[in-house]
Amino acid sequence: MKSSKTIQASAVAFAGLWFAASATAAPLVYFAEDVSSNQSVANTDSLKTRNVFLSSLIGVGNENFEAPGQVAGTKAPLTLNFPGALTASLAGAGCVDTTIGVIGQCDATAVNSNPGRWATSGTQFWEVSSGGGFEITFGTAISAFGFFGTDIGDFAGRLQVTLTDTNNVKTVLDINHTQNLGNESASLLFWGFIDTNVAYNKLSFSNTGANSDTFGFDDMVIGSREQIQPVPEPGSLALAGLALFGLLSAGRRRQR
Repeated sequence: MKSSKTIQASAVAFAGLWFAASATAAPLVYFAEDVSSNQSVANTDSLKTRNVFLSSLIGVGNENFEAPGQVAGTKAPLTLNFPGALTASLAGAGCVDTTIGVIGQCDATAVNSNPGRWATSGTQFWEVSSGGGFEITFGTAISAFGFFGTDIGDFAGRLQVTLTDTNNVKTVLDINHTQNLGNESASLLFWGFIDTNVAYNKLSFSNTGANSDTFGFDDMVIGSREQIQPVPEPGSLALAGLALFGLLSAGRRRQR
């Protein structure tokens, strides 16, 4: 399996990442990509990075597009439900698709007409072409969001996420996925962010390429600021560093 780019994959880098995020007041981004997944999430870098992302959150829910009202072919607007957490609404282009292969879903004209796109859990996912974006508006402002993406990067376009905060300030983030993978690559990625400083009312997905590609989105997670695990204060981290330095120094003295 060929894969690339895992961010914040080790606890060793945690302190440096936290200080960098605090200094720039920017969202902390989690990203991993598996360019050939064989349509399986198991043992992928994307899943490992998602687990790191989830470990920083408490009590969040998952939207997997399997609710009774989300039958294959359902188009926006769509109510999203995150059990145990928050609600949101999805508007714009796209529809609920399925890996089962139902003729007619999402304007399909043949069975299994979604090569490369697949559900990362269950059998359904959100599908949208690169020529049409969609946006998610949150009932309560959120400070964390993540998702699995499939079949992203077949061509030269770049997937982008625009975050709109509670003051209507917009931040555009590029998703640094591989491009020109070729159709039916069955690629998988996880992308998410956590922002301890800013809350967001809306996020939008768009693509810099022409209307020549189609993407799959699944297993979306959102979290409020209250659902972010507490981060050690800078003073606590500094004390921990001094304690570790003291232990190492004591060990060296004993070895002399």
